[in-house]
Amino acid sequence: MTPEELAMITGYSRQTINKWVRKESWLTTQKPGVQGGKARLIHVDERVREFINSAKRISEKPGNYHVNDSSLEGLLLNALKQMSIAEQEKMSALLLREGIAGVLKRLGIRDE
Repeated sequence: MTPEELAMITGYSRQTINKWVRKESWLTTQKPGVQGGKARLIHVDERVREFINSAKRISEKPGNYHVNDSSLEGLLLNALKQMSIAEQEKMSALLLREGIAGVLKRLGIRDE
């Protein structure tokens, strides 16, 4: 199975799958017909099957988005409550990594 195929099954990115391949020392072989030697096939053994079965994103359903409160605080709280667990984790990681200033800058609304 290619990293792209495993990413599609689990909902993770190809880069995350490749990181797991290295971290967990999954068995891989070079993909035939691809020059450069970087394209790999992942051998689906028990460890990889366990990863697939335990991937949280497989059964995750997208959040339902609706707004009840028009105040900024209410809008933000409602948006956060309606996010899926994975979306909440990504938002938390972004805030921890970049802070509110970084988030505002990414959105193009940061006052200089």
